[in-house]
Amino acid sequence: MNYADIKYCDIANGVGVRTSLFVSGCRNHCPGCFNTGTWSFELGEPFTPEVEEALLQSLEPTYVVGLSILGGEPMEPENQEALLPFLKRAKERYPQKTIWVYTGFTWEELTCGPSRGCTPITPELLRTIDVLVDGPFILEKKDISLRFRGSSNQRLIDVPATLARNEIVWWEDEAIFASHEW
Repeated sequence: MNYADIKYCDIANGVGVRTSLFVSGCRNHCPGCFNTGTWSFELGEPFTPEVEEALLQSLEPTYVVGLSILGGEPMEPENQEALLPFLKRAKERYPQKTIWVYTGFTWEELTCGPSRGCTPITPELLRTIDVLVDGPFILEKKDISLRFRGSSNQRLIDVPATLARNEIVWWEDEAIFASHEW
């Protein structure tokens, strides 16, 4: 897997200060995508053990709340293969840090198939994730007032609660943000 970018001290892609990894490669090609440059799987640099370790070390400070994975498309099959061992290491080393993953696939496509995003390792990968921001970006549903997503069809899913209940459970934002009325 290649990665396109890493943002340290990112506050736009999940709650709090985070490290954000932008993976390369996406076949979804959503019209109006904010990151079309990451569609190529060849873009960027190889995701080496050294890069993984630097990312893990960036999570060490107490002010860093967690890790966000974006793209490109993290849930492309070849990206899942590279991310699974890394996210397992991150969760083992920093169980108190949250992992957010942004995907153009829906929860249903990742868990029920048939979909290119539903692979034999997808269930294990989902167990490493705290919040999944799912669904394709839809230009006609773009809403800049939404926190942590670009269009109103996209959902913020509390993955551990969803897996425990076997039904989708929404991630709940702080009340001041959830109302859109400040």
